[in-house]
Amino acid sequence: MKFSAILYLFASAIALNLLQSPAIATRLAQTPATENAAVCEADLKEAIASIQNQTPRSRWGILVQPIDAETPLYGENAEAYFTPASNVKLLTTAAVLQHFGPDYRIQTRIYASGSSPILSRLHIAGRGDPSLTNEHLIAIAQQLQSQGITTIEELVIEDSHFPDFGINGTWEYDDIHYFYGAAVNSLILNRNHFDLVLEPQQLDEPVKLTWNDDIGFQQWQIENNAIAAAANTPYSVTIRGRLGQPQLYIRGELSQNIESDLWGIAYRDPTAYARDRINQILTDTGIEVEQTRILTTPQLPDTTAQPLHITSPSLAILIQNTNQPSDNLYAEALLYKLGVAFDFPTTLDKSLQALQQTLTELGVNPDSYSLQDGSGLSRHNLVSPEALVQTLIAMARSPYAAEYRDSLPIAGTSGTLRRRFLDTPLEGQLRAKTGTLTGVSTLSGYLETAAYGRVAFSIMLNHGTVPISVQRQAIDEIVLLLSRVQPC
Repeated sequence: MKFSAILYLFASAIALNLLQSPAIATRLAQTPATENAAVCEADLKEAIASIQNQTPRSRWGILVQPIDAETPLYGENAEAYFTPASNVKLLTTAAVLQHFGPDYRIQTRIYASGSSPILSRLHIAGRGDPSLTNEHLIAIAQQLQSQGITTIEELVIEDSHFPDFGINGTWEYDDIHYFYGAAVNSLILNRNHFDLVLEPQQLDEPVKLTWNDDIGFQQWQIENNAIAAAANTPYSVTIRGRLGQPQLYIRGELSQNIESDLWGIAYRDPTAYARDRINQILTDTGIEVEQTRILTTPQLPDTTAQPLHITSPSLAILIQNTNQPSDNLYAEALLYKLGVAFDFPTTLDKSLQALQQTLTELGVNPDSYSLQDGSGLSRHNLVSPEALVQTLIAMARSPYAAEYRDSLPIAGTSGTLRRRFLDTPLEGQLRAKTGTLTGVSTLSGYLETAAYGRVAFSIMLNHGTVPISVQRQAIDEIVLLLSRVQPC
């Protein structure tokens, strides 16, 4: 991985799970926790406590329970509330999968009124598909072109499916300018963010800015005061916004021996972005658009209109795209889709109520968690290890067990676990969801054991004062320890 990519992940650490370095994985493989010797169940508490000493003053919550058992193998503060970070996605994806089933797909509804060569209206109605990209809309434009369409009198962009959309009020202000804090709306396009690349130039001169999306970039006024610094200068680049203003301020020093520094920047107005991008796509295809209108309330299309719908991948794939890379936008969009299924027009509160109702039907104690979003970016979320283990067990016993399990990262192989548990017995075996915020590290999922079969576990660390790498090392050592427990 390029150093610039590592810096990009570091800058985004509040929402995404940073990847553990190979050096840490190697140290894990050499620790006593990965020895093949069995650990007696009676000695488990003391053995875990010795690992927890690596993170002084931290608060721990742990629950481990075999899938086929009714009682836990081990528990510590299992019913207490913790800040869960992205472990919230386990709850969101479980509820959505349980309600819709793995074959469910989201349709972006497109209606063409009129006939060649002029359409009186092209009505594009977003339905919250987080996977929608330029390529899907280019295909629609090319289809219209092949039918001889040269002019659209009115382009209608309907963004009314999630009337309560926008930035979650409990998210921290510093998060909402970045890709992981992008606003959720009905017509999501290109995951509502663009890439901004910083490249060092001459010493003490401003860094060069390049971007992959002119329309998204133009929504921001950018003041660039970051400069190129001597080789091996400590990284100090920051990008900050001003409350309520379309302004971004770039500060700090970028070492000249860093090839490039990649940042994901959220669209300031995703609905306006979708309007402008679709206009551009049609124009580039040779189709003139005479006027454009944005609808924020539902409107029935012309009954004679030709349907040209865009269909998302299956929900089984969408939840993989949520849990594997820990994608906040996907999680929030799916939460709102669940809310719409229960109550349209929906709100965030109604969507969270729908999630709770679905999880309660699965057997998850509704008092074991309290959520403010579907992704885990909010620090107002409160979740217990009990809630996560109950969810994992319920899904392991559901008809959709395989799809749910397959959505989780695999240790040493995929997603946010691809650089963890390398060269250990759990590489390629463990499936679990990570979670990271400042001072917070969590890991919950499924572990195969020789003595107890498959177990569901949740390990939650809050109030961490040591580096994230140390927090993760302690968690990983505990998981490796659990893999060797015997009822001796």
